[in-house]
Amino acid sequence: MNLRETCPEKVLSAEDSVKKIKNGSRVFIGTGCGEPQRLIKAMIEDLSIQDIVIYQMLSSTLSKYVNDDNFLSRFSIKLFFISALMRQSAFEGKIDYIPVYLSQIPEIFENHEIGLDVALIQVSPPDHHGYCSLGISVDITLSGMKNADIVIAQVNPEMPRTWGDSIVHIDEINYLVEHTEPILESLPGIKNQEVIERIGHYVNILVDDGATLQIGFGHLPDAVVSYLSDKKDLGIHTQVITNGLLPLFKKKVITNKRKSLLPYKVVASLCMGSKELYDYVDNNPIFYFKSSEFVNDPNVIAKNDNFISISSALEVDLTGQVCTDSKGYLFYSGIGDQVDFIRGSAMSKGGFSIIIIPSTAQNDKISRIVPHLSEGAGVATTRGDIDIIVTEYGIAEMRRKSIYQRVMELARIAHPKFRKELIEEAKKRHYIFPDQIPPTTQDLLFLDQYHYSLKLTNGKNILFRPLLPSDEFESRHFYYSLQDDSIYYRFFNKRKVFSRDMLQKQWADVDYRRNMTFIGLMQLGKRKQIVAIGSYAETDENSAEVAFLVKENLHGMGICSYLLEILETIAKENNYKQFIATVLAENRKMLKVFQKKYPSAKFIRSGSGEVEVEMSFQLPDAL
Repeated sequence: MNLRETCPEKVLSAEDSVKKIKNGSRVFIGTGCGEPQRLIKAMIEDLSIQDIVIYQMLSSTLSKYVNDDNFLSRFSIKLFFISALMRQSAFEGKIDYIPVYLSQIPEIFENHEIGLDVALIQVSPPDHHGYCSLGISVDITLSGMKNADIVIAQVNPEMPRTWGDSIVHIDEINYLVEHTEPILESLPGIKNQEVIERIGHYVNILVDDGATLQIGFGHLPDAVVSYLSDKKDLGIHTQVITNGLLPLFKKKVITNKRKSLLPYKVVASLCMGSKELYDYVDNNPIFYFKSSEFVNDPNVIAKNDNFISISSALEVDLTGQVCTDSKGYLFYSGIGDQVDFIRGSAMSKGGFSIIIIPSTAQNDKISRIVPHLSEGAGVATTRGDIDIIVTEYGIAEMRRKSIYQRVMELARIAHPKFRKELIEEAKKRHYIFPDQIPPTTQDLLFLDQYHYSLKLTNGKNILFRPLLPSDEFESRHFYYSLQDDSIYYRFFNKRKVFSRDMLQKQWADVDYRRNMTFIGLMQLGKRKQIVAIGSYAETDENSAEVAFLVKENLHGMGICSYLLEILETIAKENNYKQFIATVLAENRKMLKVFQKKYPSAKFIRSGSGEVEVEMSFQLPDAL
């Protein structure tokens, strides 16, 4: 469409268009990489324009001017989210920050809590019906445009056309400025690749095929998604599409076909990345751009089954409080979309949220897992909202856990050199018991190879993994759920009490090499419960003693035999040559398990009614 022929009265130069902005106006500017650079430049260079309040979510172009005293005397900047380029200016008090959930910003405009006089936006050229596209910036831009008295649009052929709610007609725009320039690109900086790789590994463990994902703002969420390349049929419902997702689109990892809300569509609000990403999004019908009040509405998010929110944080305290928008008193980013998506994921059938965070900052000098948030730090996400926290040292499951359990979970995934200190600080605050043993300072990444699954004849699955300090309470529940005969066969006495001292010693003695304990977990109701425990403990450099306990209703399903197989594999890796066991003679089920696995085992009966079993491993033939 030739705009100069269709609506010549609307077509102005950039310089003439900004003269429509009256002094004292409240001006909204489109978001991030979708901002109209030419219009911003023209507004700032027109020295007659004075006393302007600018509202924007993510700002880029303004960073070129914010250190100019003349600019600051004429413009006040209020941001809903502080971009990396504006961070130093925020620290220095040159800009203002409005802490609000992203889903609520459109409502603030619509209710005129923030009255807008002018909106500066960027659109694609109109089609032959007169419809332009907001392209990669729909988010709060659509609402900002609809609720401003005057709308000035930069018409840029470089802006991709996108599907969804991005379409606006030229009748909705007061003035049009034709100007071609490259769309801003946003590429993540180089960070610690080892930390990213390890966090990506743990995120991969947590994400199942067919899940629908949200990827939060920031370099870390963008970087870890590449570690999901082995998944199938992932879906996307997210605020921002970034370059990290591009390989997953191209490899057909993201198909959206198993989404329960808007299947076969990537639902998003804006796009920030490279020209390659913009070209992929351009006129691509799988991308469905909606405004923030839809994309970020927790009730809408919850309609996606198996929804997983992945976002980052600056620091997390031992109770699970998360800070995302400030470093102490210095505002660093923004509340953004994290809480919206975390609460939506909590309401989703099968959904949950993951907060990813490096364990340290400043070259390992300080821990990001802290006894209390830094003075002045704001709580963006409350301890009641947290599900899972991941560092490069592991996965901490927080949902519905007590303060004691949270401390043990988080201390375990903190950097090894801070774990003991965190436990001591937790004791001072009476979060945990005074005699609590701190978790090992080992790097337990190698334990991830020791995760197994067994499908039972009743169709249920049992997951097997090494015992962790945070399993103390679940271990206690397991022991107390057993019948007297099971306890007697395992401990050779009718033990009635399973004290904290006993349970602490159980995991404190586990070094995962010379002494190993495995637990079997089954989904019972809404949580996983321990249904089996198997362990070995060193007796000499060549031998280890084994023992097992399985819930009575699961006897005869091969659980004990499977645990024995796992333990033998690990024992061989640690140079053991045999297992030994002491079994009561009347415990025929256990004896049968050993006999079946080790036909050449030695069974030596003592006069006290016990059977000593010696089981040599079959070693591979020598080459």
